[in-house]
Amino acid sequence: MRLVVFALLFVAAPALAQYSVRDDLGREVRFDRPPQRVVTLLPSLTETVCALGACDRLVATDRYSDWPPSVVALPKAGGVDDAQIETIASLRPDVVLLSSSSRVIERLGQLGIRTFAVEARSYEGIDRSIEAVGRVLGLPAQAAALERQIELGVEAVASEPQARRRAAHPPSVYFEVDGGPYAAGASSFIGELLTRLGTRNIVPAALGPFPKLNPEYVVRADPEVIFVSPQQAPRLARRPGWDGIRAVREGRLCSFDAKVRDTIMRPGPRVVEGMKALAQCLDKQAP
Repeated sequence: MRLVVFALLFVAAPALAQYSVRDDLGREVRFDRPPQRVVTLLPSLTETVCALGACDRLVATDRYSDWPPSVVALPKAGGVDDAQIETIASLRPDVVLLSSSSRVIERLGQLGIRTFAVEARSYEGIDRSIEAVGRVLGLPAQAAALERQIELGVEAVASEPQARRRAAHPPSVYFEVDGGPYAAGASSFIGELLTRLGTRNIVPAALGPFPKLNPEYVVRADPEVIFVSPQQAPRLARRPGWDGIRAVREGRLCSFDAKVRDTIMRPGPRVVEGMKALAQCLDKQAP
């Protein structure tokens, strides 16, 4: 009788359901079960994993991940261009979440380490990356709830009276991502948020999400508000011709400390916080 019962139980036991998720490189990445040991090599991916309630699965992150505070103490495995392969391999991860432009994807694959490439550059891409990470982690319902929460938050900020008033006469804006200068164009997630806040980006979508510009381009465009790092803000007037730009001449500059700037620059679950910071500065600085 015991043997019969055991046999019935064995036959009835469900097999582990394999599944696959397509990443940004077009690969169908297969999983036997939801990953329990995860390495992230982008701050936005770290934040997404934690926002989905899976922070306890992280065994390492990139060096820049610092939110939520609990991830600061985790082992650091380098960054996009210099990921520490030996450190990653020693942690035996079930999956490494990284940028599609990461240089270590092939090498990690040669070592038998599963990678999943995903990176948001547009606002729509934020939803897509959250959905993808949610599917990878076996948390699709949590991902759908997070996406909805973000969209409701963005809609609320975009519908504030100040944003609606700006939209009637959109001020021209320039958002500098990094020296070079590299800009957040209209097609980037930052550019899309600025558009929803009632502004006109001087960098059209046709130039790409984050193009490198000729500084003269910005001078000719003469933006009314400039978003720039605190380090660069006092130097703008010293750039050739920039002292004649209206935003520089009238002091219509938006700068944010590092913690606030991270919420703006990282295409992840804190995007609503970043949008609120953009809106607050526009309320003060837009003509």
